[in-house]
Amino acid sequence: MGRFGGKVALVTGSTQGLGEAIAVRLVDEGLAGLVVTGRNEERGAAVAARLNGAGCRTVFAAADLADPAEVGNLIDMTDREFGRIDVLVNAAGDTQRGTVEDTTVELFDHLMAVNLRAPFLLMQGAIRLMRREGIEGSIVNIASVAAHGGGPYLTIYSTTKGALVTLTKNVANSVLWDRIRVNVLNIGWTDTPGEHAVRTSFHGDDQRWLEKAEADQPFGRLLKTAEVARAVAFLASDESGMMTGAAVDFGQIVVGCTAVQHPPPDD
Repeated sequence: MGRFGGKVALVTGSTQGLGEAIAVRLVDEGLAGLVVTGRNEERGAAVAARLNGAGCRTVFAAADLADPAEVGNLIDMTDREFGRIDVLVNAAGDTQRGTVEDTTVELFDHLMAVNLRAPFLLMQGAIRLMRREGIEGSIVNIASVAAHGGGPYLTIYSTTKGALVTLTKNVANSVLWDRIRVNVLNIGWTDTPGEHAVRTSFHGDDQRWLEKAEADQPFGRLLKTAEVARAVAFLASDESGMMTGAAVDFGQIVVGCTAVQHPPPDD
């Protein structure tokens, strides 16, 4: 049956990129029921059809995470369709750029709504369902190594991810006696469709930006969605035991250390 046999999950941002990779991984490991969500209805329908074909009952719910009512509907749909939730993965996030000088009030509010308020509301709703059904569930939030500070052009994005780390720890502590586990994965620079769009628009990079970026990384590549999905599956599964309230840095840069010269000098 796999690690998720008989279980039901809700994965946000699962119509493409990292969220889709996570959904596929959970299904590959035996997931019985899944709610796929995102703003692109065509992509969502296609992902849901593919995962239904893989043997997991999958429903798609279009949702704009900036709208609290649509966020709440995701929990209501999960309850209506499956009557339970075992795993929540908050994978969706908006990475729009903005510095301390040029970030508008509108961008500030939008990033806070999508990257912080939506995960909070989804955790709130999922925990209520888990408690009602007596489920020892698991929640995994996707943050970023930018939570430690981030680049100047990521002022509010970094702030939302830092707050998400704190929120994860607080909620994990709040639900200890329900045996509901809550962890957060701080991912590094990842190769996703969203990152491609940002690099070629905001940063003005050409279509070969990925090749150039990967050549300058210690491991010779960016993180791939499939390997992040494996880490999420571990955190969401019983194999991570009683691990809760953990903030795991997952990337090829050691936060707090001086970057090693490339290539390292000879001794």
